[in-house]
Amino acid sequence: MTFPGELVAFVPSTDLDVSAMFYVDTLGLTLRERTPFALVVDGGSGVPLRVTLVQAVPGAGYTVLGWKCADLDATVDDLRARGIEFVDYQGMDQDEHAAWTAPDGTRVAWFRDPHGNVLSLHQAP
Repeated sequence: MTFPGELVAFVPSTDLDVSAMFYVDTLGLTLRERTPFALVVDGGSGVPLRVTLVQAVPGAGYTVLGWKCADLDATVDDLRARGIEFVDYQGMDQDEHAAWTAPDGTRVAWFRDPHGNVLSLHQAP
């Protein structure tokens, strides 16, 4: 059986104006819709990302959202030029692009949105 629907990604926000500045203005995602309760952007490949207004962001210490990219180094450089700071995790052997290389060769780099949500970029080997 195939699941009868299309994926919608969610990420929490305590301030939709701040989230719009980050996801639309800084990351460059396309705004689809704005309501008093959510900001909907194209998360890539047509997948809607719903930034939902909440009272408090729980502060998960793990990745809540990530993007596969063809050239991680160029993407990191571009996002750094836009003011994005990448996370260096103690004990992880990360390179000059803040990327850790998994045993299978996949490279991963992490950054946070303004509400502390951990986001990632990854490039397949």
